[in-house]
Amino acid sequence: MATVILLRHGRTTSNAGGTLAGHQPTELDDAGRAQAVAAGARLSAAGIVPTLVLSSPLIRCRQTIDAAMPGATVVDEPGLMECDYGDWSGQALKTLAKDPLWKVVQAHPSAVVFPGGEAMAAMSTRAVAAIRAADARATAVAGDGAIVLACSHGDVIKAIVADALGMHLDLFQRISVDPGSITVIRYTPLRPFLIRVNDVGSDLSGLKPPKKGRRKRVSSDAAVGGGAGDDSGLPTAPGVAAGDGLRSVS
Repeated sequence: MATVILLRHGRTTSNAGGTLAGHQPTELDDAGRAQAVAAGARLSAAGIVPTLVLSSPLIRCRQTIDAAMPGATVVDEPGLMECDYGDWSGQALKTLAKDPLWKVVQAHPSAVVFPGGEAMAAMSTRAVAAIRAADARATAVAGDGAIVLACSHGDVIKAIVADALGMHLDLFQRISVDPGSITVIRYTPLRPFLIRVNDVGSDLSGLKPPKKGRRKRVSSDAAVGGGAGDDSGLPTAPGVAAGDGLRSVS
């Protein structure tokens, strides 16, 4: 199965201004461009060459991918688009925090349908489906050495992580996904493994799959006791196993 690397777009003018962008065409600011370049430099230094590069169609994600992976062939994936916040889009977060719906977003997001917009549960369903389909597509092309790089948004990535952890969507506000951060999931036949989350600075070389002749059999089994880690940083067969709430969405 492929290694899925989720990249949140860099900081935007909307993030910096404290507003909720939603589907608005907000762009990266100088800090966001620097974050995108830094993420790309980390991937390059680790020797990671994606099999498939996906992006939310919104411009802030395309700008991030273009800065991080210049010259890459990028496929727009509508399933990874930001949640449609409807009438909330463009409003100041401090104003939205006074809306009674805000408390529901924080405590019971699976019940939220934004006025004039999308249900958070629907966003989660389409995002998870898009990532799992991309994982299968890349694996069919390159086997277990496949890498999917997907640029998306804070709440979208949080929903994908919650699914990977088997968490109810109502708990996803416990997860933080910062601008320019990298989150990594490895899907297996039995369960996903969350390899990294909200990583903004560590060495990524452990994510590069070993050469084909050196790959170990990928297993759905977890390493009992936690394991000792291995060269790939990914779960392997038993015996060789090694083991943004709305305040920051865009």
